Amino acid sequence: MNRTESDGRDVAEVPLTGGNVTTGIVRVGDTVRRPAGPSTPAVHAVLRHLEDVGFRHAPRSFGLDAQGRHVLEFVPGPMAHPAVPGSPEVDLHEVGRVARELHDALDGWEPPPDAVWQTAIPPDGTDLVIHHDLAPWNLVLAEDRLVLIDWDGCGPGTRGWDLAYAAHGFVPLAPAGAGGPGAELSGVRLRALADGYRLDGPGRERLADLLARRCWSMFDLLDQGHRSGEQPWARLWDEGHGGYWRRDAEWVEAHAVGLRAALLD
Repeated sequence: MNRTESDGRDVAEVPLTGGNVTTGIVRVGDTVRRPAGPSTPAVHAVLRHLEDVGFRHAPRSFGLDAQGRHVLEFVPGPMAHPAVPGSPEVDLHEVGRVARELHDALDGWEPPPDAVWQTAIPPDGTDLVIHHDLAPWNLVLAEDRLVLIDWDGCGPGTRGWDLAYAAHGFVPLAPAGAGGPGAELSGVRLRALADGYRLDGPGRERLADLLARRCWSMFDLLDQGHRSGEQPWARLWDEGHGGYWRRDAEWVEAHAVGLRAALLD
């Protein structure tokens, strides 16, 4: 399918695949078009604020197109997950730095009073707006920077809530036979993430407390979706995602002492 841009160019719409939740996403030239919803104005406000304060690790938001779709900057580059063979390993220290810069940019920002959020899981607090899906599958390894995409689920939360989710995906916190780096190296990588974030002592204590809880929160979301039939969580449960999160939550609980020590010692 083609569409005509405002300057008269005829640009093809190229479907973008790979996501587990949102469908109907296409690339049009140097933009991405996503189905809009009640949360789109709030997401647009977040991204415009990040652009205004000079945060370079998120796509720009251009509002809605003639079809009512959310228009975002297309950022070229491979995804951190699934990794392209031969691509360099993501620097956990750099991921932590980007997460800290993001949270600092949003700390104290007042969302629009009529903001509607599409946050799937209630967080442990509402200190500031966070990404809520800060993970390798939402990180573009652009030529000159790391770029976080898929902001549809952003909303109020806490720094630790975002960091605990990031730790699960980027370390990753999983058994060695399921993609994890092993207990000892997991601690090293977890500490690198916290060091890059410049996380203080109380923040490290809080992160250690949230690691398993954040994994279980994903399992609970999928389990509830499976029981109620709510999509896309019921489908993801059927595809085995619930089992993955339960496995990883149990692994984190079994290694809680070592992970805490890696963060604090």
